[in-house]
Amino acid sequence: MTINDQHYIDLTIAGDTTAFSILVERYKDLVFTLCLRMLKNREEAEEVAQDTFVKAYKSLNKFKGNSKFSTWIYKVCYNSCLDNLKKNRKYLNNIPINEYTTHEVKTIGNALDDLEQQERNKSIQDCIGLLPNEDAFLLTLYYFEELSLDEISKVLGLKTNHIKVKLFRSRKKLAHILRKKLDPEILESYESAGE
Repeated sequence: MTINDQHYIDLTIAGDTTAFSILVERYKDLVFTLCLRMLKNREEAEEVAQDTFVKAYKSLNKFKGNSKFSTWIYKVCYNSCLDNLKKNRKYLNNIPINEYTTHEVKTIGNALDDLEQQERNKSIQDCIGLLPNEDAFLLTLYYFEELSLDEISKVLGLKTNHIKVKLFRSRKKLAHILRKKLDPEILESYESAGE
C-alpha cells in the first residue's frame, strides 16, 4: 500500500529533506506535462516544473490539508506557468467556438467513446497539445487526472460555475480540433444517428 502524501509532508516539515524527493517522484511527470501543455515549450516546461517543486518545498508549511496534496501542487504549478507566461509576455491563440453547437460537442464525445481507449487517449492528448495554454491545462486535469469540478476550481482559484463555463468552451475548442483529426466517416455516422 502506498503511504499517503501527508506522511511525507510531515517528515519534510520536520526536517527530513529526502522525504520531499518522494513527493517529487510521485508528481514530477504530471507537473511537467501540465507545464508543457501551458507553455508549449519543453525547455521552459522543465524549468517551470523545477520551479514549481522549489516553490512547493519552500511553502510546504502553508499546506493546510484542506484539499489533496495533488490539487495543491497543481495550483502551484498553474500559478508558476502563469508567472512564466506573464514574464515572457506570451499571448494565447483562440479558436472560434461559436460555430459549433452543444450537439456537435456531444457527437465528438460519442465518436471518441467508441474508439479504443488507448487510441482515444492518444487522440485527445495530441489534440489537447494544439489548444491554447489554459485550455490544455484544464482539459489535462479533467480528462487525465479526472479531477472533479470542485478540485479544478481550487487549482485555478475560480468558482465552480466559472470552471463549468471554461470547461465547456475548452471542450468546444477540442471538438473543433478533433473534428479535423478524426475519420470523417465516423463523425458522419454519429451526426446522422444523433439527429
